Amino acid sequence: MGNRLSKIYTRTGDRGDTGLGDGTRISKDHVQVEAYGTIDELNSFLGLLLTYPLPPEVRAPLLQIQHELFDLGGELCMPGYQTIDAAAITRLEDWLDDFNSELPALKEFVLPGGSRAGAMCHVARTVCRRAERRVVTLGHTQAVREEIIAYLNRLSDLLFVICRLLNREAGEQETQWDHQR
Repeated sequence: MGNRLSKIYTRTGDRGDTGLGDGTRISKDHVQVEAYGTIDELNSFLGLLLTYPLPPEVRAPLLQIQHELFDLGGELCMPGYQTIDAAAITRLEDWLDDFNSELPALKEFVLPGGSRAGAMCHVARTVCRRAERRVVTLGHTQAVREEIIAYLNRLSDLLFVICRLLNREAGEQETQWDHQR
């Protein structure tokens, strides 16, 4: 990475455009900016989740994921830059398998909620799904590597399992969806 910000305000975006990593200027409401902006929002929610008391076996992966999301946002902002690879997806799958093996099988959908940390994790999960949708939309107009979409898809699954794990650790019962209401 070349330049670091020494001055936070530049005034270059005052007219509604922003610069990509290669210097190209695009509108701040462009689908590309929306995609990497939603990744940033997801990363911020994970940062908020990390302010809660969490088991170390959950905290460490979430911190790793924050770094990877920063890389992923950079990849979406800098044409030709690649950061997310198959190993990152496999790592998510390994965590997912490990965490899920500790939980009872589901028979119904689970409503978001539970403990404060579990509920916050549900918010991060839904933002992750939105980020995935924004990246898919971006893929309709420009090349998006499959690894990025797969990473986000797997991450939302992992966050769902972490929600369940956090609620179990807090002694909170899961509220299952009652489709008979």
